[in-house]
Amino acid sequence: MAPRARPVTKRGVPRKRKGVKLEPTGLTAPELRLADPPPEVAELARQIEEDGGAVLALYREPLGGNALVFAALPLEKVERTAFQRDVSDAHVRKLTVAMDKTRRYLDPIIAVREDGRYLSPNGGHRLTALKELGAKAVLALVVPERRVAYQILALNIEKAHNLREKALEVVRMYRDLARLDGTVKEADLALELEEPALATLGFAYEQRGRLSGGAYQPVLKRVDAFLPEPLAASLAERERRAGVVLAFDDAVGEAVARLKERGFDSPYLKAFVVARVNPLRFMKGEPPGFDALFEQMTKKARGLDPGKVKSEDLARSGGAPEES
Repeated sequence: MAPRARPVTKRGVPRKRKGVKLEPTGLTAPELRLADPPPEVAELARQIEEDGGAVLALYREPLGGNALVFAALPLEKVERTAFQRDVSDAHVRKLTVAMDKTRRYLDPIIAVREDGRYLSPNGGHRLTALKELGAKAVLALVVPERRVAYQILALNIEKAHNLREKALEVVRMYRDLARLDGTVKEADLALELEEPALATLGFAYEQRGRLSGGAYQPVLKRVDAFLPEPLAASLAERERRAGVVLAFDDAVGEAVARLKERGFDSPYLKAFVVARVNPLRFMKGEPPGFDALFEQMTKKARGLDPGKVKSEDLARSGGAPEES
């Protein structure tokens, strides 16, 4: 089946997607050359040369006209940011094999300079592969603004592939942003954090790596919201909410254990229990608040009677299996 074409305007231009406000600069290819860089970009270029790197080009990107530096950086001075996904050995192996076969490195990382070091929010696997192959330098697009490093994850080709990795990525960003600027609010970071549920789950995953977050995410999406307080204050609330989710997870685990004692054996038991105690399916209008809902569901999970569960109930529930 062919992909559905995007709606277009009378001029034949694709219509803007909902929420997109960008008006491109209209810069042509020759106009992207940056012969006279602004002072902060000129200073960044000077610092790169002092750090042992080489500035290859100064240019403006075509959408917003923002100045960037294309540079070769000493590999020992470049490291991955702490808030991106953990390095996958399988991914690194694929990269090293591909680079070995082509004998080329063709995909520059993105980096920001901080205290003489260079942090990459999207290049963890490529950096690891280059180091394994013995490279001494890496090609990078160096962005002057430190804050952009968090937004770049929205474009990241190495973005987390599963819920746990994504949630941990979000919570690492959360802690780092709270440290750098505790006055910013969650709603102002909607691009970086993606959704409130990921922040709560991230704090929960920090404490319990085998948490079945996939079973709880649909509930959280209904009742979790971006907090109005600055990050320095809302961080503590996120940790508290994570504790509420973990208490519910304990109650669900106890209910699953009782079902197994009764002879039920299925990879969908946790999803079944969550669906069994979740009242949102039958509610019309606004759902209860975060605490009220989880208090109700936790109580129901602790009181779940396996004697009232039939095998056909489990068969109908379906849902995602428990995460490993």
